Amino acid sequence: MTTYPQSYLRGAGGTAFGRHEGQGALDLMAQASAQALSSARLEHAEIDGVLCGYATTLPHLMLATLFCERFALKPDYAHSIQLGGATGAAMLMAARELVRSGRCRNVLVVAGENRLSGQSRDSSIQTLAQVGDPDYEVPNGASVPAYYGLMASEYMHRTGVTSEDLAGFAVLMRRHAAMHPGAHLREPIGVQDVLASKPIAAPLTLLDCCPISDGAMALVVSATPGAQGAVRLVGAGQAHRHQHLTAMADVLQCGAGHAARQALREAGMAPADFDYLGVYDSFTITLVMLLEEIGFAPRAGAAELLRAGHFSRDGAQPLNTHGGLLSYGHCGVAGGMAHVVEAWRQMCGQAGERQLAKTPSRAFIHADGGVMSSHVSLVLAREE
Repeated sequence: MTTYPQSYLRGAGGTAFGRHEGQGALDLMAQASAQALSSARLEHAEIDGVLCGYATTLPHLMLATLFCERFALKPDYAHSIQLGGATGAAMLMAARELVRSGRCRNVLVVAGENRLSGQSRDSSIQTLAQVGDPDYEVPNGASVPAYYGLMASEYMHRTGVTSEDLAGFAVLMRRHAAMHPGAHLREPIGVQDVLASKPIAAPLTLLDCCPISDGAMALVVSATPGAQGAVRLVGAGQAHRHQHLTAMADVLQCGAGHAARQALREAGMAPADFDYLGVYDSFTITLVMLLEEIGFAPRAGAAELLRAGHFSRDGAQPLNTHGGLLSYGHCGVAGGMAHVVEAWRQMCGQAGERQLAKTPSRAFIHADGGVMSSHVSLVLAREE
C-alpha cells in the first residue's frame, strides 16, 4: 500500500469583507497572506510554493508571479488557477498534492479581489454573465442570478422546497455573521424580510443572493503542523458534469455528491461523522441543493433540519459560522476560501467570540463554481 507524506493546514488569514476603497487585489492579497504566514509562524523564504486564484479586477496573465514579486516571495513552484467558485478548494487540493509528492513543503494559497470598489455594477454583471453559453444563453440577456433562478424553479417544483425554506438559510447565515466583526452584512433579518426583499430572478429575492464584496483570504498548506493546531487534509474529491445550465442533465445530480463521495471514501468517513460544515452558499438555493445532494439532509429535508437547530452554532453540525457568502460576503475566489479559513479557526480554537462550545474535530468543506458546474469537496481532521 502506498503511503504519502501528510499535509496540514498550518495557518490562515483574511481581511474583512465589504468596501475597501483605494485597495486593489494585490493589496488585499498581501494583507491576507501576511496574516497567514504570521499564524503559520513561517518566514517568506520558507514558502516554496504559491497557488493564486484569479481576479476579475486584475486579469493579469501571470497573476501568481505578479503577486510573488509584490509580496517578496521566490517560490520553486507557482501557479494560477481558475475554476469559478470552486477555485479556492481546488487550490487547496492541489497544494495538498504538491506537499504529498514532496515537491513543496510550505504552499501559500491566496486569492483576493476588490469587486465592490474596483468594478462597476454593469461591468460586474457583464463579467459574471460570461459563465453562460455564448450561443444559447448570453444572447438572451441572462446573468448568474437568472441561471440560479431557473435552476431553483425546477428544483423547487420537483422536491416541494418552498421560498420560506430557502429564506431560513439566509436568516441563519445573517445570525452567524452578526458575531463576526469582518462580515459584510450583519444587520439581523427574518424570513419575512427575505421574502419581501426586492425580486431579483424568480423565485430568488435580493436576500437570497450573496452581496458583492472586496476582500482576500490566504492559507498555508504544509508538510508539518503549526503551533495553532494540527489540522490535516485527509480527503478530497472533484466532479465536473457540465459548464452551462442548458447542459445540466439533472438538478438533483449536479456532481456534488460524486465529489463528496470521493473525499469521504478517502477519509474513511460518512456525513454523520462531521461536527462542522463549510458549504458554498452563493444563493440560498445553492446551499439547500448541496446539503441535500451530498447527504447532510434528506431530499427536501434541509429546511426541516434547519428549523430543528441542526445547523446552528449549538447544533449537531454548525454551518458556516462566519456567515457564509450570503452574509460574510463574496469577492470571487476568496469568498469560497473564507469557509475554509473559518473552519480552520474553529478547529484551532482561534475563532474568538464565535468559538463554538465544542471545538470541532472533523470538518467537511464543499465549493462549487459556475452554475453548480465544478465541485470540490475537502475533509479536514484535527489531530490531538
